[in-house]
Amino acid sequence: MSEKDISWDLSEMFKNTDDPHIASKMKELEKKSEDFVNKYKGKINYPEFTFEDLLKLIKEQEDFQANLSEVNQFARLSFSGNMTDPSFRELNNKTQEFAAEIKKQLAFLEIDVAKYVYENQSIIQDARFEDYRHFLEIITRSYPHNLSEIEEQIIIEKDQYGVVGWQQLQSKWLNTRMFDVEVEGEMKQLSYGDANGLLTHPDKATRTSANKAIYGLLGEDQEIFSSAMRNVCSDWVKITKRRKYDSPMHQSLIDNDVDQETIDNLMKVIDEHSVLYRRYLNLKTKLLNLPKLGCEDIVAPFPDVSNKKYTWEEAQELLLEAYGEFDKDFHSVAKDMFERNHIDASPRFGKRNGAFCSTWYNGKTSFILQSFSGALSNVYTLAHEMGHAVHGYLVTREQSYASASYPMVIAEVASIFGELLLTDLLLSKAETNEEKKAILGRVLDGAGMATFQVSARVWFEQSMYDTIENGQLLDGKTISKLWTTARDRIYGDAVEWFDEMNWEWTMKPHYYISNFRFYNYPYVFAQMFVYALYQQYLEEGESFIPKLKAILKAGGSKSPKEFGELMGLDITQPDFWKKGMKQYERFVDELEKIVS
Repeated sequence: MSEKDISWDLSEMFKNTDDPHIASKMKELEKKSEDFVNKYKGKINYPEFTFEDLLKLIKEQEDFQANLSEVNQFARLSFSGNMTDPSFRELNNKTQEFAAEIKKQLAFLEIDVAKYVYENQSIIQDARFEDYRHFLEIITRSYPHNLSEIEEQIIIEKDQYGVVGWQQLQSKWLNTRMFDVEVEGEMKQLSYGDANGLLTHPDKATRTSANKAIYGLLGEDQEIFSSAMRNVCSDWVKITKRRKYDSPMHQSLIDNDVDQETIDNLMKVIDEHSVLYRRYLNLKTKLLNLPKLGCEDIVAPFPDVSNKKYTWEEAQELLLEAYGEFDKDFHSVAKDMFERNHIDASPRFGKRNGAFCSTWYNGKTSFILQSFSGALSNVYTLAHEMGHAVHGYLVTREQSYASASYPMVIAEVASIFGELLLTDLLLSKAETNEEKKAILGRVLDGAGMATFQVSARVWFEQSMYDTIENGQLLDGKTISKLWTTARDRIYGDAVEWFDEMNWEWTMKPHYYISNFRFYNYPYVFAQMFVYALYQQYLEEGESFIPKLKAILKAGGSKSPKEFGELMGLDITQPDFWKKGMKQYERFVDELEKIVS
């Protein structure tokens, strides 16, 4: 396969957007939805509706949701690969509207089932529900925040053309604009994906131009983004109160199966150890031979180190070797993903920016999207997303649809572990200090951003809700002030910033996701969770591997706290998070030895 044509093959799901099976499946789903209404509406009442009836209903729902998600997934993946194709846009909009209508029609099911479980909690210990025990426990936690059927339907209707519209506007703006960037002295007009790829360019002037081009243009249209942010956040403040959540973060705590104390302890450890990140940034300043680190230098490659470009074939070989040395199942999943063309890696205009892995439950497989240009960072992205694929393969073969869904704090476990496996391999192959510097720089940059810079996003998001509660207007300047305050809490005076970087918040899609707030702390949690587990792996060796795979296979059938206990660790305490921080410190120490 040529590097200009690394595209995924979605035909295992449906042949194309005109595949008649899409329409037939949607008709089946529509009919099944009507059957649910006729069969269950107003009838989920104990004792007439028995525990056995509930078990049957849950299994029916699982099958229904797996098929509904399949249709939506095909449309979403097709659209993500080419957002400018009219047929992909049309199908994506059609399936979104279809899913919203189904969700509205079946809103009663979630409410009535939750009420039934909440009022009959002995069901959680019933042997027949052993595979759904944790699923039912989470339902009991969520139930007090459900609204009436009519209210839930109204929220679905108003969101479809409300906060969802703001979310789509932000995404479409970013992926349909061209940016004027001076690349090594030559002016070029680039898509966001291509321009963003230059933020790690070896040439400082090119990095400067890319940063200023991206954030300057975003700043010019800041009224769009501030309006979107203001409406999404204000909407959530109202929903939080309507649903009687304790705080704007409360829903995410339920969704992520964690408690406030655990997250508070995590963020406290991050705050206390931001000096460790600044220690690395000061090392980087020295390596770059700069009087002060500029914002364009935070993720810059080190000078006089290998800036090797990898071919797609070389990236595959490295990934397969790294995963294969760890475990045969990890290797077989990666090999299968490559052989079945389940990866879309070619950069192109209109393609969704960033990277993700999407698991197809019915197919027991996954699909990866990224933009591969040959940089070491692209190889790391591949290792990261392939970890998600491994997780998807393992969990879909062990768990039913309901329990296969795991919280975000666990979703990053295999992916970050995959990055560490790649790091081990690359460091073992490195023959010079320059090679080691390149690898350590990539790891410390990536983990530094995921742990520390993303923590700033958590504080930033909280500050927006506090501002709304205080009756202040979230205009562009106010939002930027909140962002820079949170940012500087991490970076201190270690970095000098362009004025354009005040608008950095505008391009992060996580802030705009409707009804899914505090998207960021799960990444911090996962980074430190895996780093702590990796420390455990170094201590235990091969005996650790079955424990890690047990976590991946368990999916959402256990809590993160239980996963920690499986390893003999208590994730609720600061000491656990400090154990993870030691792994980052170990990388800093290794780099420091080379520099000195």
